[in-house]
Amino acid sequence: MRRILYLIVCIALCACTATNTDKVNVNEHGTEWKWDGGTIVVNTPEREAGQKSVLGLTAPKMEVVRVGFVGLGMRGPGAVERFTHIPGTHIVALCDHEASRAEACQEYLKNASLPKAEIYSGEKGYEELCKREDIDLVYIATDWLHHFPVAKCALENGKHVAIEVPSAMNLNECWTLVNLSEKYQKHCMILENCCYDWFEMNTLNMAQQGVFGEVIRAQGAYIHDLSPFWKHYWKNGESDKLGWRLDYNMRHRGDVYATHGLGPVAQALDIHRGDRMKTLVAMDTKSVNGKAWVEASADSVCENFRNGDHTTTLIRTENGKVIEIQHNVMTPQPYNRLYQLTGTKGFANKYPIEGYAVGGDQLEASGVKPEVDNLNAHSFLPEKEMNALVEKYRHPILKKYGDMAKEVGGHGGMDFIMDSRLVYCLQNGLPLDMDVYDLAEWCCLAELGELSMDNNCAPVEFPDFTRGDWNKVKGYRHAFASPEDEAEAAKKAEAYTQKLKLQGAEDWK
Repeated sequence: MRRILYLIVCIALCACTATNTDKVNVNEHGTEWKWDGGTIVVNTPEREAGQKSVLGLTAPKMEVVRVGFVGLGMRGPGAVERFTHIPGTHIVALCDHEASRAEACQEYLKNASLPKAEIYSGEKGYEELCKREDIDLVYIATDWLHHFPVAKCALENGKHVAIEVPSAMNLNECWTLVNLSEKYQKHCMILENCCYDWFEMNTLNMAQQGVFGEVIRAQGAYIHDLSPFWKHYWKNGESDKLGWRLDYNMRHRGDVYATHGLGPVAQALDIHRGDRMKTLVAMDTKSVNGKAWVEASADSVCENFRNGDHTTTLIRTENGKVIEIQHNVMTPQPYNRLYQLTGTKGFANKYPIEGYAVGGDQLEASGVKPEVDNLNAHSFLPEKEMNALVEKYRHPILKKYGDMAKEVGGHGGMDFIMDSRLVYCLQNGLPLDMDVYDLAEWCCLAELGELSMDNNCAPVEFPDFTRGDWNKVKGYRHAFASPEDEAEAAKKAEAYTQKLKLQGAEDWK
């Protein structure tokens, strides 16, 4: 009898476990997920008929890149001004919720003697802009919640899109952008400017050339006390006391701004070019300062501030690498956009100390003869050796755009390099530096981290946005045209800009 009871209990437990494993859960974003051996697995939809991969996507060469800008508050005006310095671009239209902000950007065109742009405004003004047949690229710099609807509208109207970060706020938006890019075979680029900063670019080149051996661990972060800025984020009417960014952090958990830290290290680790992010675990502190900011701004008690003041996400890749990403915009501490690579033969670090650590033998093998006896990797390279290493591995993109970028500006010039590379690739018919899979992989950290933390910091599997193609391309690389093709494209771009300037001079008489 006792044995029979034991068997009944075992069968019941097994049935319970099977039910738990098979049960499909749905979170607030509509994402389906279930347990699999203690790990959360999210639903990965099949590629629909008529879609095909956009790995290495190219479009026909453009003599001129005709652009419409949407979102002209904090980030947008700087983008408009930068594009006036890039030959072969035509700013066709300017759009913002508030017409006055769009009109104000005409001044950049006037200063550059470029033709006036058409103005669009209002809640749905972007829809008319996206329908224009004389626009190739829609450049989106709105608040976070409008990144996706504008991008969706632009792709459905046959436009290439470039979207400020974070470009998608949840998995549903990530998958929709992937599907639209695949369906219409249009570029969908995440505007992650940190991939174009000097240290990140030079370090990426070193990693690709084997200076650090095999990179096995990487760290990235966005740690920036936003207390001076919370009051200045756009507010939708008098009833909006918080502004869009503080409100979003109050309502959502997870690393909601992961891409500054994740983007550069993902490139160094060849994500979806030979490796993939497989599993994450996320953990956050309680909210103290975030909650206090809401109470001070809204003059009412904040019962629940979803996002912790500091969030840490650990990621393991298919090839056994580890990535650590941090997010903190709430506590007072020095600005820290950490970028760190740990390799089998060397080390790179940005913030709070910028430097490289490699031994004398490895430094010499990398083509830089050290002038220090017994040089080892227990400390950072001396200044002379570090400068020699940087000079030897200066990224070709920095050689091309670096001087001009420092003149034009935009976060020290990295914004201008990002925009120039986008235009360069479109003019030369090349794959963009970042595709829609990068966008989805880097942006999905928010919802996956939320799933982890809402379930006792459980491991969560990444979906494969490439649908099995992550290992087809071996190694991340920037695309370049031949010197002859590049020169021809530059010549056409310059000639077109001169024509625009003649037209602009007439417009502004």
